Amino acid sequence: MCQLVETIKCKNGKICNIAYHNTRFNNSRRELFGIHEIIDLSDFIFIPEHANSGTFKCRVLYKKEIESIEFTAYQPRNISSLKIVFDPEIHYPFKYTDRNQLELLYEKRGECDDIVIVKNGFITDSYMANLIFWDGKKWYTPATPLLQGIQRAKLLKEGKIFQCPVKLEDLSAFKKVGLINAFQDLEEMPEIPTSQIRT
Repeated sequence: MCQLVETIKCKNGKICNIAYHNTRFNNSRRELFGIHEIIDLSDFIFIPEHANSGTFKCRVLYKKEIESIEFTAYQPRNISSLKIVFDPEIHYPFKYTDRNQLELLYEKRGECDDIVIVKNGFITDSYMANLIFWDGKKWYTPATPLLQGIQRAKLLKEGKIFQCPVKLEDLSAFKKVGLINAFQDLEEMPEIPTSQIRT
């Protein structure tokens, strides 16, 4: 089995949303390896001096145990257009370092910046983010994500977004789409008009 990874936002020397990363990390170890020991990642993460200013990616690589922790500077991606791609077999319930299935779909984006993955008629995720859709009043996230992202979990718990099934034909009911992940919340995420989602 390949490694798993938690990619954690470190901003100005502070680790963000660690409780949600802990939950996913410990759930993955329990489901995949039968390990019931609860680990608090903050006990193992020591922020290097060069990462005390600005935004950094803290990547915790692990299998049964933590294998390495590394820090790299975060580089936001400019996303203004999306391409719909289809895969009825895609399966990515755990955050593995092996993203080959996703990468093959990403290569189909053409001139667009990212993709919207459709599985059996239902919208799932983009290449690097969970999706949320604005209908003019509320944000909705598909009930069929490939990966349960930590930002998605946080915003659902806070009642800032709502979950519902979103089929491909439902896109016309929404005005725009947002891309959320550990580094992109409602204030920092890219927002794209649904008219810029290309088939």
